[in-house]
Amino acid sequence: MNSRIKVGIIGGAGYTGGELLRILVHHPQAELVFVHSRSNAGRQLADVHPDLAGETDLSFAAEKDDAIDVLFLCVGHGEAGKYLAENEVPGSTRIIDLSQDFRLAGKAPVHGREFVYGLPELNRERIRTAANIANPGCFATAIQLGLLPLANAGLLGDVYSTGITGSTGAGQSLHATAHFSWRANNIQAYKTLNHQHLHEIYQSVHQLQPGFPAKPGGAGGQAGIHFVPWRGDFTRGIFISSTVRCGLSLADARALFGRYYADHPFTLLSEAPLFLKQVVNTNKCVIHLEQQGDHLVVHSAIDNLLKGASGQAVQNMNLMFGAEESAGLRLKANYF
Repeated sequence: MNSRIKVGIIGGAGYTGGELLRILVHHPQAELVFVHSRSNAGRQLADVHPDLAGETDLSFAAEKDDAIDVLFLCVGHGEAGKYLAENEVPGSTRIIDLSQDFRLAGKAPVHGREFVYGLPELNRERIRTAANIANPGCFATAIQLGLLPLANAGLLGDVYSTGITGSTGAGQSLHATAHFSWRANNIQAYKTLNHQHLHEIYQSVHQLQPGFPAKPGGAGGQAGIHFVPWRGDFTRGIFISSTVRCGLSLADARALFGRYYADHPFTLLSEAPLFLKQVVNTNKCVIHLEQQGDHLVVHSAIDNLLKGASGQAVQNMNLMFGAEESAGLRLKANYF
């Protein structure tokens, strides 16, 4: 693709909006046309995101500009559907929504717009031809990437997952568990067995393994995903450990994962134990497998703001517009 992709962003002041800007200002094929923010209209982007000083002179806009190819919605859950219902977006403009509003199949379309679930490792070919993308959740991405190869082989039964996330996963709005004084030297389980991302995980697993329940709360005796999320005392990243019963040897499990992700540039299998700093500030998911008897443990780690949000959104944009899938996303980890 030779032409520039003209980009607009609704909600550019938060964490996901900021990460999206950091990627797009240096994307080789993207041109930022406008960044909308009701509360920051007229201010330069660098006034709100100081790390962008010297990178762009663009200011936040009070109004949207329809002369764009793709619109990113970086707004709160429930706000994306409301925005599309209240604002006319040209039919030729593609939409990538980073909220949870359109992730589940069967959601009523808004002005005829139907959304494809934007996990490239699951739906890459559908994403290439999609007009609208529902970007996956961060916990959902990390868990799914650890399960998809097994589901594709029809090997999933009960799944027991634990995961810990950084404070940026809670967004910028301050509340009791987001303050530094609460997070420092502290962890907490929350939304035990009832996290909102479970619905999209079931949906994806069922897509590959039709015998698996399509949603939580199936009939007694059915397999399920039992997920306990944790709040961590760090700023960004997600580390997941999922335990399943599996009759494969460790070597065969590694081969299965290697085949599934062979042509996916951002999901990597590591034979060495992984750690969070490998993926922070990247669009990667790194996976490590361990086995004891017939129990397989799948560890998966991502940056919640990149592969779990804005990086994956740009990956989807690249696929939609025929750009190289990794364009603008070859990012170095914050290793030290």
